[in-house]
Amino acid sequence: MDGPMQSNTMMRWQRKALESGTNATSPSKSRCKTPGKTGSVSSGATAKTPKTPSCSQEDKSANSCRSGKKPKTPGAKTPGAPNVHQDRFIPSRATSDMEYGHFAVTKKAVEDDENEPAEEDTNSQEYKHQLLEAMEMKDRKILNFKGKAPEASRPATNSLNVLYSCNKSSTKQAPNTRHIPRAPDRVLDAPQLMDDYYLNLLDWSYGNILSVVLGTAVFLWNAETGSITQLMELTDTQDHVTSVRSVPQSSVLAVGLSNGNVQLWNMDQQKLLRTMTGHPARVGSLSWNAHILSSGSRTGAIHHHDVRVAQHQVAELVQHNQEVCGLSWSPDGRHLASGGNDNVVHVWGNQISPQQPIHTFTDHQAAVKAIAWCPWKPHLLATGGGTADRHIRMWNVQSGANLGAYDSESQVCSILWSKEYKELASGHGYAHNHIRIWKYPNMTKIVDLVGHNARVLSMAMSPDGTTVASAAADETIRLWKCFAADPKSKKSTHDTSAPVKSKETSGYSMCIR
Repeated sequence: MDGPMQSNTMMRWQRKALESGTNATSPSKSRCKTPGKTGSVSSGATAKTPKTPSCSQEDKSANSCRSGKKPKTPGAKTPGAPNVHQDRFIPSRATSDMEYGHFAVTKKAVEDDENEPAEEDTNSQEYKHQLLEAMEMKDRKILNFKGKAPEASRPATNSLNVLYSCNKSSTKQAPNTRHIPRAPDRVLDAPQLMDDYYLNLLDWSYGNILSVVLGTAVFLWNAETGSITQLMELTDTQDHVTSVRSVPQSSVLAVGLSNGNVQLWNMDQQKLLRTMTGHPARVGSLSWNAHILSSGSRTGAIHHHDVRVAQHQVAELVQHNQEVCGLSWSPDGRHLASGGNDNVVHVWGNQISPQQPIHTFTDHQAAVKAIAWCPWKPHLLATGGGTADRHIRMWNVQSGANLGAYDSESQVCSILWSKEYKELASGHGYAHNHIRIWKYPNMTKIVDLVGHNARVLSMAMSPDGTTVASAAADETIRLWKCFAADPKSKKSTHDTSAPVKSKETSGYSMCIR
């Protein structure tokens, strides 16, 4: 009873082994365990129940058991991916010479191209030819900047032909220079106008009144109405009027006489306000600076008159050796420029003392009558010399530097600046007797206004800055609209409206004693 259980039934694998004609392996030598059985087929072995059926399969399982290998039968769960660690391959380039490698590659490509240059050029030209034929643009210009595009050899079936072959625009280009009338706008008769280079016989006041000296009388011409009024006339036929100058933005006119006196007149009331004495000879030049009137005489002396006080002479400047024929205060009132028959230009300060010039210019070779300050640069002074000099010179009164000399080819009698166009007009005597318009700062000639038959003696600018009046020895006064306002300009620098007298300017008549 205690012995091992005997069974006459053969195991299935034993039957298969017998059927296949092979010798059955003794169960005592096999390590295979029978699934589902608690008993052991071999004595001395502990019976265990396997987790996976290993020897209960068919022929493959039997062969596996015979060979002693673990069968590859899948278990209850699907096996996962093999636990193998992988990563990207990153080479080490520490020892690589990238620049040399790039050079070697490109050198090889160039050598390959040089081996067959003819084939490459031929292929390239053939490709370009076919491309132009396909686009119908052979021998045509895509963009035309200089000349007219060539005419199409056939009708423009392609819309691109019309687009890229059109001619230049028919719009006219704006002229580089403005139109300046070369004929005078009006000619006035001026009989008995003295032909004296050293006198200043013309002035255009703020009220649009043109003052002109004819012999022993002063006449006023209203530019708006055209009316003519005689302001004054000397009773002594031995005397004559030598200069006129109006107060800026006022109706007061200063009149210099050949006897050395200076008279102040109210042009609106045609009334003599005052007579100031002091010069022993004729007064050929006058200039205003607020309430100070400066007068230059034939003796070379310059007097400053304060018209508000009874003792009017407040200073005397004596530096010129001959007659003072040009006198002008700067727009800011800081400097006074004087030119004389001694070919010298002096620049004075506005202080009463010391009575020494700030600068003295001796570059001119003839009398200096034409003196004009730049309206937008108060430190810029233009002067013109007589027949022996014929030059217009520019000066910087701050540094005393000579900015340039320009040959006018004629005697310079007068200079006027145009603030609107940054130009200047110069009146000339021998040998051309014309008016020349210059472009500043390069001082190139714009136009010559020809009309006078004799030398231009004096010039004056209209209050609106558009018209220049020139008085000449041919006893005519011509009005030139050479600085007409630009209609395209949004805002003109000139005031074309009627003059409005302020309390400050109209008070000159009341202050003069």
